[in-house]
Amino acid sequence: MKSLRTLQVNQRAIIKEIKARGELGRRIRDMGLLPGVEIQVVGRAPLKDPVALRLKGFTLTLRNNEADYILVEELDG
Repeated sequence: MKSLRTLQVNQRAIIKEIKARGELGRRIRDMGLLPGVEIQVVGRAPLKDPVALRLKGFTLTLRNNEADYILVEELDG
């Protein structure tokens, strides 16, 4: 498993664990970022922060410091 921050544009992964607790953990889960959800990195800002994700038919942007709390497993191809 690795941090969501380390994924490159067009990589796909499955969320395995949310390490954030408290208010940040609740906010991340409220955005639909839950274990078992498939995500794809669709873009990054010029300075690499934030990252744009595609999941469940919508696009979501997430700051890298928030992405550090999300552990993923890469999908092949």
